[in-house]
Amino acid sequence: MTELYATAIFLFVLFALLGSSVWIGLALMGVAWVGMELFTTRPAGDAMITTIWTGASSWTLTALPLFIWMGEILFRTRLSQDLFRGLAPWMRWLPGGLLHTNIAGCTLFAAVSGSSAATLTTVGKMSIPELRKRGYPEYMIIGTLAGAATLGLMIPPSLTLIVYGVTINESITKLFMAGILPGLVLSSLFMAYIIGWHFLRKDERPAPEPSMPLSEMFSESRFLIPVLMLVFTVIGSMYFGWATATEAAAVGVLGSLALATLQRSLTWETFSASLMGATRTSAMIALILMGAAFLSLAMGFTGLPRALATWIDTMNLSPIVLIAVLTVFYLVLGMFMDGLSSVVLTMAIVEPMIRQAGIDVIWFGIFLVVVIETAQVTPPIGFNLFVLQGMTTHEISYIAKTAIPMVGLMLLMVVILVVWPELATWLPDNIRSNN
Repeated sequence: MTELYATAIFLFVLFALLGSSVWIGLALMGVAWVGMELFTTRPAGDAMITTIWTGASSWTLTALPLFIWMGEILFRTRLSQDLFRGLAPWMRWLPGGLLHTNIAGCTLFAAVSGSSAATLTTVGKMSIPELRKRGYPEYMIIGTLAGAATLGLMIPPSLTLIVYGVTINESITKLFMAGILPGLVLSSLFMAYIIGWHFLRKDERPAPEPSMPLSEMFSESRFLIPVLMLVFTVIGSMYFGWATATEAAAVGVLGSLALATLQRSLTWETFSASLMGATRTSAMIALILMGAAFLSLAMGFTGLPRALATWIDTMNLSPIVLIAVLTVFYLVLGMFMDGLSSVVLTMAIVEPMIRQAGIDVIWFGIFLVVVIETAQVTPPIGFNLFVLQGMTTHEISYIAKTAIPMVGLMLLMVVILVVWPELATWLPDNIRSNN
């Protein structure tokens, strides 16, 4: 009964603060403060200071602002133009043609960004006008881009996986490795959807692209070399155990600065803009993490996570049924809250549940990212939908409608992960990690 009363208090204060437009990080701290005052005898101020400092001083968390800065630097370079130019010759011969550049471009940029919004904006600002000019259907341009941009959440470096790893105290490198194969499988599903459209909607195909000599195709591919080198350097250094996630992030920043310099797009204005953009995003995420750490402490004193885990255990739910319930839970939560907030807000309760059920925490991190990806393109608070609205001026309802097939494919990815969990666990189990 005490746990039920505590839950009601927590939820009431949380929704009251969020409904008052209080920042999410401060709202979490406010809920935790009320919980500490009502349910414990420990001084709330001392507990808050200690917990916030401990949570914010994590060395693992250092990778977060570095990866964000790397993405900000590349966002301000000519990378999107080079990506399209380098990928187009090889995509044009596939069924579905240059629509595949949306998928391949997002997959490549996700491997150097870590942000869904940065991936969407960078690839979209080049591919949308080019695909429109060539006569591709608008719903296919928008829908494939909305879905493929979510790969920024899964393919390393992923900001969501960093936050998840810090929250549950798990290896960031292992989580990054776990996201590679599922990310590639999901991108393959997106490309299969485009191929299916090509054969089922023959009347909507644009005019075929003119043929190009093989020598010219290889010549255009040189524009992909810088970004591919950066991807292999960052991810390869972690895979082979040469660097931790934080060290790889530092190398990525240096590489992106070098790339921007070679492209002659690194000016003082772009450098300062990238630095300030990374600072703002990192500060926002850090505040949320500090609030979540304090809330986890307060909930631990109430015994709520332990009681909920025990209750779930008494229900004798199989791991598959529990995963199904959590899928629905995170989809609903993601409709009203961004992905990072969903992770940090729920982990204090969900982590004991999944450990009690014997679910691998590395696998669960990838499952969680796929579900959060899905929520990024579902209304009313599908973040990618708003980014696309700003880029295309379409109504949210139209953009959401074009993304429905991609949502279905992401839910299919959840099923694939359940049936073949080795997709997420094989690489982490076989990497040489020093993190």
